[in-house]
Amino acid sequence: MPAPPPTVQPAEGYAGDVPPQLAYEWWRSGDAVLVDVRSDAEREWVGYVPGAVSAPWKQWPGMAPNPGFDEAVRSQVPPGKKAVMLCRSGVRSIAAARRATELGIEAYNILEGFEGDADAEGHRGRKGGWRLRGLPWRQN
Repeated sequence: MPAPPPTVQPAEGYAGDVPPQLAYEWWRSGDAVLVDVRSDAEREWVGYVPGAVSAPWKQWPGMAPNPGFDEAVRSQVPPGKKAVMLCRSGVRSIAAARRATELGIEAYNILEGFEGDADAEGHRGRKGGWRLRGLPWRQN
């Protein structure tokens, strides 16, 4: 029996949580804008999704809140489009989705993030995530 299609999980303060594959399908079909909320350093060192827009939630070094987040999201997500928020492991993207929702954008958190959760040894990239799921990404 085939696996059930990925679905939206309810969330408080934003439109919901979505698995990476569903976020990819929405983005690929043009229904959503993929917003990478990781820092510039993370995208540069760890990898990025070609075609995603950048709106860092926090900035490196120090991971201070990005005062330009609101403007970046407003300018890159057209009215009527969903925003699917991607961070490292699906935590900062929740906060970003809540803020985007406050700005009037239909925003979703991508579960697992880009790298997924840490495994027993503290390594990422082995337990879920955009990369592990085989979705498009590149590394500089």
